[in-house]
Amino acid sequence: MSKILFPAIDLKDGECVRLKLGDMDQATVYNPDPGDQARAFETQGFQWLHVVDLNGAFEGETVNGAAVEAILANTNNPVQLGGGIRNLKHIENWLTKGVQRVILGTVAVRNPDLVIEACKTFEGHVAVGIDAKGGKVAVEGWAEASELGVIELAKKFEGAGVSAIIYTDIDRDGILTGINWESTIELAEAVSIPVIASGGLASMDDVKKLASPECAKLEGAITGRALYDGRLDAKEALEVLQ
Repeated sequence: MSKILFPAIDLKDGECVRLKLGDMDQATVYNPDPGDQARAFETQGFQWLHVVDLNGAFEGETVNGAAVEAILANTNNPVQLGGGIRNLKHIENWLTKGVQRVILGTVAVRNPDLVIEACKTFEGHVAVGIDAKGGKVAVEGWAEASELGVIELAKKFEGAGVSAIIYTDIDRDGILTGINWESTIELAEAVSIPVIASGGLASMDDVKKLASPECAKLEGAITGRALYDGRLDAKEALEVLQ
């Protein structure tokens, strides 16, 4: 089974940015036109898109809606969207507009029953984002840590119909130190839900690791800064994963 490499478009104030360690004050703008960026990724051969409304994650509601709609209008690729999606109405709104999969993060910690209900109502279209800091789950756009362990949270959704878990190690995000493979693989082996690695993908070494038998249980990985900075060649990376 070939792995999916998800290029990331993180939205802040309507622009494509990358944060360092999840800090909104440490944002680098890579493209002021998110629709253009979505089109570029499709042209490079990517088959999915990972989009996050960063302002929305902090404010608990959609803030970069116009930018997300511009992305949807400019790509035929399926889009998974996270950030500020906190209730069934939010989910329905985005699925109706053409998002393939919504990512529930903070609400998965605060209200796991809502995730279970969403999976029943929107079968196959709900993913859970688990963001960890020091092994504990962080919420509210990473601004707040909880006492909940990563695997403990993931297990709450076994059998609920969650289409994927997107696991981010905040301590590695945007600093190009490599993915936390140990924790990611440990999570993938603890649950039957497909796991997507996120945070820290630095180079072809990470891509080759993703393609190795050790990562057989992973659905794929998200790449952001390495791709934008040119440390990762899209063509080469996609060939390795095929």
